[in-house]
Amino acid sequence: MSKQGIKRPLSVLDLAPVLEGQTPSEAFQNSMRLAKHVEKLGYKRFWMAEHHNMVSVASSATVVLLGYIAGGTSTIRVGSGGIMLPNHAPLVVAEQFGTLASLYPGRIDLGLGRAPGTDQVTARALRRDRLGAGHDFPEQVQELQQYLSFDNHTSAVRAIPGEGLAIPIWILGSSTDSAHLAAAMGLPYAFASHFAPAQLHTAFKIYRERFRPSEFLQAPYTMACVNVIAADTDAAANRLATSFYQLFLGIIRGNLRRMGPPIDSMEGVWTPYEAAHAQQMLACSFIGSGATVQQGLQQFLEDTQVDEVIATAHIYDQQDRLHSYEILKEVFDRL
Repeated sequence: MSKQGIKRPLSVLDLAPVLEGQTPSEAFQNSMRLAKHVEKLGYKRFWMAEHHNMVSVASSATVVLLGYIAGGTSTIRVGSGGIMLPNHAPLVVAEQFGTLASLYPGRIDLGLGRAPGTDQVTARALRRDRLGAGHDFPEQVQELQQYLSFDNHTSAVRAIPGEGLAIPIWILGSSTDSAHLAAAMGLPYAFASHFAPAQLHTAFKIYRERFRPSEFLQAPYTMACVNVIAADTDAAANRLATSFYQLFLGIIRGNLRRMGPPIDSMEGVWTPYEAAHAQQMLACSFIGSGATVQQGLQQFLEDTQVDEVIATAHIYDQQDRLHSYEILKEVFDRL
């Protein structure tokens, strides 16, 4: 329960992970199966993230995948976690999400990030002559809001569809910069604590203290993303987590790879320094049996007073991944 005594929502972040020996097409099918599964379990949202030039992630054409997922489900909210706005013209984003919201009214969220979602070389290919686009992110958000506003109907440039649609916009971030922006604009705020937990508490403090009510949101609303790998026993969950650790080790070493099957132990696979580095970046990860995950999440909720949790699960086997989300929902409903 939240501090207001209201049950916290629980949501899912998916990256359409591509496994060893798998094609993107198979990854998309797994994402759809996951979305249908968590919808039945009662999760609130199913978000997907924009990443580019990563062999392990197939969610680069995020808007296309959101339409695919929304079309295969019926009640769960579907959205971006997030769209990296500097990679796109705000008008195009307004039109794309206006189309989604017209097709699936009342079910679409628009989470916005500032980062490119890739390396600098790929960012250059995406942004062409707009390499400094991230610096005017606040202005881009405002431009996007204008296109989605009914008041824009007299403008020379209009988003059709999109104009006048109440599409919730979220500010996403992994630092305090995003907290200042979300607070100033009076928008809900989602923090990427699943890979960048260091500034989580400071960012939430800034956001809550400096929040300005807006026509979109009257009080601060926070979401935190966490990693959850749950299984029937601690030992089983820790073994499943080795797939995630190997994937993360590739990121640390600059050797990106597709996620492989779990192994018995990471000992001898990574150095003590790499293990410590990974554990530091993955501090907001809850791995274990239902009881272990529940204990960790309970402390996390008390420490952060977050309004909503969104969870991601880097698990190699699809059935294990589905089961992990089953355990998580059971645990979360008891908190």
